[in-house]
Amino acid sequence: MLGLAGIALIFVTVFGGYLASGGKMAIILKSLPYEFIIIGGAAIGSFVIGSDKGGIAHAAKDVSKVFKGPTWRPADYKDLLCLLYELIDVARKDVVALETHLDDPRESDIFARYPKILADNDAIELICDTLRSGLMNFDDANQVDEVLERRLEARVKEALHSSHALQSMADGLPALGIVAAVLGVIKTMGSIDQPPEILGGLIGGALVGTFLGVFLAYGLVGPFAIRIRDVVLNDSNYYKVIREVLVANLREHSANVCLEIGRQNIPGHLRPNFPEVDEAIRDLKRAAR
Repeated sequence: MLGLAGIALIFVTVFGGYLASGGKMAIILKSLPYEFIIIGGAAIGSFVIGSDKGGIAHAAKDVSKVFKGPTWRPADYKDLLCLLYELIDVARKDVVALETHLDDPRESDIFARYPKILADNDAIELICDTLRSGLMNFDDANQVDEVLERRLEARVKEALHSSHALQSMADGLPALGIVAAVLGVIKTMGSIDQPPEILGGLIGGALVGTFLGVFLAYGLVGPFAIRIRDVVLNDSNYYKVIREVLVANLREHSANVCLEIGRQNIPGHLRPNFPEVDEAIRDLKRAAR
């Protein structure tokens, strides 16, 4: 919602200010479709050259993050802590029972209680792979922590591809706007024998290319890239909490201490307070009786 409001504000202030100062939209509207074909087509073509099919699909999908915002909310972090508590509790009571949950999370009654987490393959794989490594006696907390850190870094790097691609596009748009403007000047020079009012319109149309390139770069595409990066980094904290809790478990802390370590690593604006988490765990215990 804020994304749409921001876009509306940009258009209202830029074009509203232009009209209020006495500017006329006719020359812009006349040239805009052709300039957009030149600049937008060249920008998209450059993006396609520098990406593969997966990268293109990834970027197209990630544009929605500008409007949807981060995936994980405060309630999701509380659910994550509850899920990890249940799994750790099972692991310490019955290893065989834990294996059944890890082998087929879709059929697990524990995972089924947290459908949003279950729908995220990255979160499920991270949880299951880490707990399974403990079952295989790969339980050196320092080594596991290092492996998980590299895994999460690789995930963030991959997730930031869209942001980097859009930022590269934003960096190139002003130059492509100059290309369009130069083409407009070439067109104008071919009509140099026309009267001043016609030449003025042609020159104005050429300058629309420069305007459009800068406007798209700094008004839309650049901010899109920044927003996608911020959402990706924000969501990456969810997976860091998984790492912190499960590594704490390998260090043989109590389940409650593991959860508190994870809770403390949640960003402040998303962190559930201690009584909330404590009450949620108490509810789980009462339900298990």
